Amino acid sequence: MPKLKTHRGTIKRVRITGTGKLIRNRAFGHHKLANKSGSRKRRISTPSVITGKIAKNLKRAIGA
Repeated sequence: MPKLKTHRGTIKRVRITGTGKLIRNRAFGHHKLANKSGSRKRRISTPSVITGKIAKNLKRAIGA
C-alpha cells in the first residue's frame, strides 16, 4: 500500500500531547465577546481533549 499523506488542515487545528492525547481549541471565542457571559468565555478559552473513535481517525490523519 502507498504511504498515507498527512492532512495539513488537521495539523493546524490539533496538537498531540506527550502522552498521546489530542487537544483542540473550542469554537466561538473570537468575536462578539460582549454578548457572551464571563463563564462562557472562560469555558471557551480552555482547550478540549478529543477522545474515542474521532481521536483515532485524527491520529491517522496527522500521521501520529
